[in-house]
Formats: sequence, C-alpha cells, structure tokens
Amino acid sequence: MKQLRVDLSLVPILVTLTVISTANIALAGGFALNEQSVKSLGNAFAGNGIATDDASTIFFNPAGLTRLPDNSLVGATYVIFSTVSFQNQGSRVVTGAPLSGGNGGDAGVDAIVPNLYAAWSVSDRLKLGIGINVPFGLSTKYNSDWVGRYQAVESKLATININPTVAAKLTDNLSVGAGLNIQYAEATLSNAIDFGLIGQSVGLRTQSQQADGFVKVTGSDWSVGYNLGVMYEPAKTTRIGLSYRSPITQEIRGNADFTVPASARALTARGQFTDTGASALLNLPDTLSLAVYQELSQRLAIVGDVTWTNWNRFQELRVKFNNPFQADKVQPQNWDDTYRFGLGVNYAVNDSLTLRTGVTYDPSPVSEEFNTARLPGGDRTLIGFGASYRPSKSLNIDVGYTHVFIDDSSINQSSSTDGTLTGKFESGIDILGVQVTWQF
Repeated sequence: MKQLRVDLSLVPILVTLTVISTANIALAGGFALNEQSVKSLGNAFAGNGIATDDASTIFFNPAGLTRLPDNSLVGATYVIFSTVSFQNQGSRVVTGAPLSGGNGGDAGVDAIVPNLYAAWSVSDRLKLGIGINVPFGLSTKYNSDWVGRYQAVESKLATININPTVAAKLTDNLSVGAGLNIQYAEATLSNAIDFGLIGQSVGLRTQSQQADGFVKVTGSDWSVGYNLGVMYEPAKTTRIGLSYRSPITQEIRGNADFTVPASARALTARGQFTDTGASALLNLPDTLSLAVYQELSQRLAIVGDVTWTNWNRFQELRVKFNNPFQADKVQPQNWDDTYRFGLGVNYAVNDSLTLRTGVTYDPSPVSEEFNTARLPGGDRTLIGFGASYRPSKSLNIDVGYTHVFIDDSSINQSSSTDGTLTGKFESGIDILGVQVTWQF
C-alpha cells in the first residue's frame, strides 16, 4: 500500500461494516468509543494519548506520528459482547395501572468494530497520516412488547470518521500534530405508542395498552471537526502528551414511519401520526486528555492519563417532525462532564514480546435521576490485558482483552404520555481485539 488512493478505496468497506455491525452500548462513558488501538485495549485504554508505537496515534494524539521512523499500515478488528438486563420494579401508565410486558430480554447488541490507519514519513521531522475509525456508537434493542416499550425499543448510532493528519517535530523533544475529522453518522430510534391512552383523551373507544402502535425514526448526516496534539519528551525515558478532539454537531435528517392500529385511525384524519420527515440535533462532545509515559527500566514502563469529556453538550434528545400537526418528541438527558482516570503497565519480556495490563475508572455522565432506557448509565471500571509480538522488523501483531464492569443503575423515567418506567439495569461488556501493523 504505497499510494493514498489505496487506503481511501477501503472507506466504503469500513462504512458498510460499521453501519451493519455498529457499536454496542457505549464502551467509554456515554457513547464514545475508545476502541482505536489494540495496544491501548491491553492497557484498558490507560494512557492512550501517549501510545505512539503505531499509526493509531492519529486518533489519540497526532503529534505522536513524529516518533514513527517508517511508513506503516495498521488494521484492527474488535469483537464486542455486551449484556443489558432490566428488572421491573413497579412501572405504571399515567392512569396508575401497572405497565404490562416483560423485562425486555438482553438488550445488549454484540458487534464487530474495525479501524484502519496509515502513516507516511515525508522526512525525519514531517509525517502524514490518515485514519478511518468509529469514534461514537451505541445500540440497545429490547423485545417489542417489554414493559418499557413506550420509552424505547431500539436505539442505534453508528459513525464512521475519516481523519487525515499532519505532524511535525519542532525541536528534538517537542512535536505537534493536527487532523481533520470528516464524520458520517447514522441513527435509528424506535418505540411503541399507547394509542389506546391517546384515543381515550380525544373520545375514542380505546383502552390504554390495548391499542399499541409504533414509530421508527431513521436519519443520517455528515459533519466536520478537528483534533490537535502536542508531545514533549523531557528525557528519552519520559513522554508527556496533551491532545484535544473538537466537538461535532450532527444534524440527523431522515424519516419517521408510524404504525397506527385500526381502532385509532381517526387520529391520522386529524393530521397526526402520519409518515413524515424528521430531524434531530446530536451534539457530540469535545475531549481533552493529558497522558504520561515513563520507563522505569529497560523492560518496564508505566502509562497513565486523565481525560475530560464535555458531555454537558448533550442536554436533550429532541426529534422534530416536518408534519406541523405532530409535536416534537423530547427526552431530557441533562448529562454532566466527566473525568476518566487510567493507569497501565508494559513489560518487555524480550525484543519480540511485550505484555500489557491496565485499569481505568470511567464515571457515567448521567445521574440516576435522568437515567433512560435508551442508554442506561452506570460508572465503569475497566481491566485490560494484552500482548504484542514482533516476528520481524516489519511486522507486529497485537492482541488485547478488556472487561468493563458497569455499576447497576436505577431508573424512574416519567412522561405525561408514556407513564413511568421504574426498575434497575445490570450491564457488562467484554472486548477482544486483534491488530496487525506493517512497516515499510
């Protein structure tokens, strides 16, 4: 792979894989995805802003490209297994009657997430690169007749990000980098509608929970952002990295498709609940990360980071309908900023084999007061293990595994039309990754 056009020819393949498989429920706090480097996966993503061993540094800190001596290509695949289970604890419709239905089954969605990076050495001090990755994603899907069907059935976000990058070494120990992020987002939101209750309110002969309908909103958008990085090496054994990824606003536009039972068809005559265009603003957060790498000996090194994420940008989920007779569907989110902390250890057994481990604490951006069924919250603790094997100077193979422990979280989500969903969520995630790096 010697020409940029070869890399770009893989974009449709990665887009297809990403949209079909998507990513499962958020693997970092909120719905950001850290699955950008299998080396970092082995450290439970600790210190990923200073992981400059391969071209995946394009995502975490573009300044790290200056440490790569040759041209290189990195390809990785992650297999993600998630579980999300709900326990009903007295959910009720607005009339006070119990909500019917089960607990929704396992709402977690298993996924395969790919990424690809390439780097070119223009000179000892100037490097170019491109990354194709999945920075955000979520997917939860409950049984269509579950107790919380009026709040959520399917919630899905798939993204693909194309990230051309340039980096320069300003002095022997100071480097800077910058990248452009061209990002595609595709979303699906669906839930049941209690037309029995709505019909009662306008004089139809219907009963609550006896005339369920359905709505499915789909849409997509392209948008642009940027990322910046600085790397300082006060000594050969020490590196300090500061990196920033900008916020991106996606204006998701598409369609809303309604299914209305025969007993409530009179509502469509009033102009409501008919298929129409729809849109929603998705305010994706910016992040700022400070990371440190320190060699303790020729074989032992530690990595660590503190990462701030501006989740405060995500205050509500509002779907607007082009139909003037259809009111906006608004779900408050009220997310808060978070600080993630990680610490990892690398041990070089010999020149060909390196072992990794790490632990990261990643708090939830949403308090239980505002917890929702579409994306249940819960603080997360990640523990990772990994290994790198170099069979030759030009080839490196990485494997990694991280388990995500998610604290149980409660929900008491109320709506004037959907009732109150009350209960507890239990969740967990396992991630396996394989990565191949080729230097040429």
